[in-house]
Amino acid sequence: MSIPRRVCPSFAAGHDKRMSKEEVLSFSIISLLYIKGGGFSMIIYLQTIADPGDKSKFEYVYLTYRAFMFYIANGILHNAQDAEDAVHNAFLSIAKNIEKIGDPASLKTKGYISIITERKAIDLYRERKKYESDELAEEEAGISFPLPEEHGLDWCISKLPPRYRQVILLKYSHGYSTKEIAEILCISSAAASKLDQRAKKRLYELCQKEGIL
Repeated sequence: MSIPRRVCPSFAAGHDKRMSKEEVLSFSIISLLYIKGGGFSMIIYLQTIADPGDKSKFEYVYLTYRAFMFYIANGILHNAQDAEDAVHNAFLSIAKNIEKIGDPASLKTKGYISIITERKAIDLYRERKKYESDELAEEEAGISFPLPEEHGLDWCISKLPPRYRQVILLKYSHGYSTKEIAEILCISSAAASKLDQRAKKRLYELCQKEGIL
């Protein structure tokens, strides 16, 4: 099965959706509290980046997306302290791979950041729940996306378990290698390769079921 490099712009964009007034209010309160509290200092991450251009790029990412990242993490963990820890881990990963980010203001960058944050939050969730088997990753918590109106590729990707969805988007939308995905997901290269195969197989089955293949 051949999957386009940019599989789904709307999904990779973080899949913005219309929020209810209650959700908007909750998001605003959470964001203000997080920003007021400061989270982790940006200096911690800048010290790991050598190139001045990459430092400026990271500063933009940090100031623009940290509240958005906290909202994602807290939506999965339902615990402010755990959410801050997940955001911290996500920023460490982003800083390590900052040279791979082109335009920090692009929808593609926002999509990448949402994937990394979701992954780090799920890692903490699994640790808290003491999940020991990778097979349980298929049932783990993740971001709840509204289903696209049309039953196309976007719809099928939205139906994938979180880890499968992350692998598909990281590899075929953002261009990360299997080795790089393994580092991002904190698994071995062999496990990442197997995960990629399973994700493609599941996506292929969904696409066949929906009649788009």
